[in-house]
Amino acid sequence: MALPSHGLGRDDVLAQLDGLKADDVRWRDGHAFTLVYNAGDDVLAVAEAAYARYSSENALNTDAFPSLRRIQNEVVGIVGDWLQAGPEGAGFMTSGGTESILMAVKAARERGRKERNITAPNVVLPTSAHAAFEKGCYYFGLESRRIPVGADWRADVPAMEAAIDDNTVLVVGSAPQYPQGVIDPIADIAALAAARDINCHVDGCMGGVTLTYLARLGHDIQPWNFTVPGVTSISVDLHKFGYTAKGASVIMHRNKRLRNYQTYVTDNWLGGLYGSSGVLGTKGGGAMAAAWAVMNYLGDDGYLRLAAAARRACEQLAAAVVAIPELQLRAAPDAMLLAFGAADPARLDVYALADALWRRGWYLDRQGPPASLHCTVNAVHDGKIDAFVTDLHASLAEVLAAGAGGEQGAYGTVE
Repeated sequence: MALPSHGLGRDDVLAQLDGLKADDVRWRDGHAFTLVYNAGDDVLAVAEAAYARYSSENALNTDAFPSLRRIQNEVVGIVGDWLQAGPEGAGFMTSGGTESILMAVKAARERGRKERNITAPNVVLPTSAHAAFEKGCYYFGLESRRIPVGADWRADVPAMEAAIDDNTVLVVGSAPQYPQGVIDPIADIAALAAARDINCHVDGCMGGVTLTYLARLGHDIQPWNFTVPGVTSISVDLHKFGYTAKGASVIMHRNKRLRNYQTYVTDNWLGGLYGSSGVLGTKGGGAMAAAWAVMNYLGDDGYLRLAAAARRACEQLAAAVVAIPELQLRAAPDAMLLAFGAADPARLDVYALADALWRRGWYLDRQGPPASLHCTVNAVHDGKIDAFVTDLHASLAEVLAAGAGGEQGAYGTVE
């Protein structure tokens, strides 16, 4: 495809974009149980207006844009408060959970190199830990030692301990892990790291905002943040349950010494001193400003309200799944994530069920093993679960009657 010979008018360009979106999932209506998070039209409007104000600003060098330095410091400070990082906590904003996790892997590698002269580092992590850890190991040359989870889908700590050796630089736990929505035994995993003076990263991309508020709402949440000895870093995605614009995450370290292993500095070129806090060089200010704006717009009481709404919807959906004999809930959700599969996989293909739900306008993640459908339930789904369950029953009847099959699809695509 080539550019048009003459530029199109503004209205024509925007109309074409609107047309391109015609077949996209209706996430604003709560029909997406993945990828997008919605706290309401007012929150979206604040995020979009803030993003537009900073869409061209660049946090690569905050000497030129001191406002972005302040924005990052204040956002990281709020996240540190959620994580109980204390005055020593130090972090950076990143472009998303994957970059935050990549930086945790890179920081562990650097610490192992500089403090213990490790040249063949490895990471010990459960099979439920996010794929971004695998990506980080591949990018930065670490061995990934995946340990099967227990029957409850949580990390098997004794098995992880058995896999640790003198070259281990990082152990990983999730709060909660993505596939089944349960929280790993963070205190036990962190104790493995503390005993060996190595890094322990908690993937709080999904729970870093909500777990704090669920605890305040009276839910029994096991220790998972910096109150746990041995935890050295935590990732928190603001564009998930922080309801900010896409491209906003935070990686928080226990202190600046540990954070220093994340950064990169060089003067080995003709352009002068170059410093970078993460994978990106240029850091667009839009997502940073939108995060700051939404967090200040919602405030503490707003996040408490949204956490209650999302948890209410999640519990309602979990109860509905349990009540359907043909389906099996993988685990009782610890936060706002749940997965379910077929009680009898020989009789029901859940990927075909996902196809039938998509024909009715609902989009769910497909994952496995085992073959499952995954729901990330957020505030927009409060009040929408009844409609989804009605279509779930209709889709189930359709698939069982037809004996239909489906395809797993992908969590992320490369096209």
